[in-house]
Amino acid sequence: MNEELLRKHLRVIPDYPKKGIMFQDVSTLFKDAECLKELKNELVRLYADKGITKVVGVESRGFVLGSILAAELGAGFVMARKPGKLPANTIRAKYRKEYGFDSIEVHADAINEDDVLLLHDDLLATGGSMQAVYDLCSHFHPKKIYINFIFELNMEGLEGLKNLGPDKDVTVLMKISE
Repeated sequence: MNEELLRKHLRVIPDYPKKGIMFQDVSTLFKDAECLKELKNELVRLYADKGITKVVGVESRGFVLGSILAAELGAGFVMARKPGKLPANTIRAKYRKEYGFDSIEVHADAINEDDVLLLHDDLLATGGSMQAVYDLCSHFHPKKIYINFIFELNMEGLEGLKNLGPDKDVTVLMKISE
């Protein structure tokens, strides 16, 4: 994987969404065809032989590569969304993130016990949103759950991998340090 290419296209926005946060904007990776292809190819390489039946993309940047990856793997795609965004019956989990609290939902009929899941999001910070998605998906008792992030923020006080725990199968493509 061409980390130099990806790092060159990652945009950092200071004080967003609130003062003191250095927001890592992956939209600049998605708008570049070469970066998008690089990310897709690496993710397909990592998960092609895992028997993935559904990819769960976490709102909203997890939808971009999550849906591409689902198509490439011949899997279905499930959206994990903020409350009120999914039209049918949902289940919900509340979580803490680095700058407040939020909730996430999935459709109550989105996953079943025969599924092998890949949960995908762009960025691992505290791990709060992914832990909530993991908990929601575990509710369905799938065969296996994999977790993937494009980037991990390797900064003091976040400890996302540690917060997710050693019992989860987590892959991070790149680490970002202060």
